[in-house]
Amino acid sequence: MKVKIKIYGNVQGVFFRDFAKKKSRGLDISCEAENMSDGTLEIILNGKKENIQRAIEYCKSGPPLAKVNKIEVTRET
Repeated sequence: MKVKIKIYGNVQGVFFRDFAKKKSRGLDISCEAENMSDGTLEIILNGKKENIQRAIEYCKSGPPLAKVNKIEVTRET
């Protein structure tokens, strides 16, 4: 399963990309994370569905310095 997550809020400059990559490694899924010019963070996850669901839950709060306002999850083909 592959999903794209777009995360809104205070998500840049708070180690969110590193947080997402570390959590993904622990769940045995691949992760690409990129800060976008509009201030959001875009994450692409690829792996088992149940592990991706757990990663999505982590993204709802993020690392301690982050403030997540909203996330959008889109399944990729």
